[in-house]
Amino acid sequence: MTGQTPTILISKDYHSVWLNSSALAAAHGDLEVAGGVVERDERGEPTGVLREEAAWRFRDRYVLTTQDEWVEASRLGVKLANSRGVGAIHDKDGWLGAPGIFQRLREEGSLSLRVWSSIPHELVGHARELSLRSGFGDELLRVGYLKCFMDGTLGSQTALLTDGSGVRITGREELEEIVRRGTEAGWPIAVHAIGDQANRDALDAFEATKKLWQPLGLRHRVEHAQCLASEDLPRFAQLGIACSVQFSHAPSDRDLADRLWPERLGGAYAFRSLWASGALIANGSDAPVEELDPLAGIAAAVLRTIDDRPAWRPEERLSVQQALEAATVNPAWLSGDERRRGRLLPGYLADLVVLDRDPVAREPEELREVQVVATMVGGRWVHNPPPWD
Repeated sequence: MTGQTPTILISKDYHSVWLNSSALAAAHGDLEVAGGVVERDERGEPTGVLREEAAWRFRDRYVLTTQDEWVEASRLGVKLANSRGVGAIHDKDGWLGAPGIFQRLREEGSLSLRVWSSIPHELVGHARELSLRSGFGDELLRVGYLKCFMDGTLGSQTALLTDGSGVRITGREELEEIVRRGTEAGWPIAVHAIGDQANRDALDAFEATKKLWQPLGLRHRVEHAQCLASEDLPRFAQLGIACSVQFSHAPSDRDLADRLWPERLGGAYAFRSLWASGALIANGSDAPVEELDPLAGIAAAVLRTIDDRPAWRPEERLSVQQALEAATVNPAWLSGDERRRGRLLPGYLADLVVLDRDPVAREPEELREVQVVATMVGGRWVHNPPPWD
């Protein structure tokens, strides 16, 4: 019981919140916002369940986190990431002021991984006024792309589907305008799209604007691409739009997908089909929704299960080599670093991870047992320097 203490519970996918009566009263009825859902009872009164833009606006108004608190949490998170073999991240939280948080870590000497950071698409005009283009920064911290949302999520049942269900946060025509403004300012777009209609709308917007951005070589991506109609699956490769996915989501979401998307499973978490189509797949974690653990993601891609159950939709498995490329080579391409990072080659940056065994040479079932021994970024050991036992 929370009593009179205002309380907010945030869903695992960060797209829904639950408020107690005291927290709900703090809003004085000001809950509605475009792209948001306010659940109401039979009398029309808010129940305290908010989704998408309504949830985010309430959180941003009333859940106040200082930058000092963010810096302290990020400092601990960076060290944990290093211990799991992470030497670089693509950060999606520009709207939380992440570039400034990472800059403070950089200044104090505790930023021990590379950051390709985002800014909200609404700020592209300010970036253009300052003549800032994608890639601004230094060897460790660069601001690289614009982030926006097409729809919600599977777990919150707000993914935009072709049957008309779900929540539309950004429409196709609006995304076209975002892409145009981003192109004029020299910024690629990362657009969150979960449902099959959201992915179709995103692909339509990129296709309608391709004559503008393709000559510039902008490397756009769709974040998640979880549910795809069969006719849309080949379009990523045809348009040159990367799929920024999370291998761990497939086995983690399997029960929800089976229950909520029974007629759409053919295009759900279709990693092998996307790879076979020629699409570029980059794997991430979507942390904190899933653990920031690349090895766990690789195991999920190959095994398609995270428990004792058989593989879920095993036809969509990737090989260990493919999963490794998706975790190393392809993210480096997305940030324009393919000629200096992502591979162990002479002249490339000395970013590497030492493992206790060769994951390619072992049986797939052993992937869950692979351990990180040490991590190096830029020729400096950032986790467990030798000698080793």
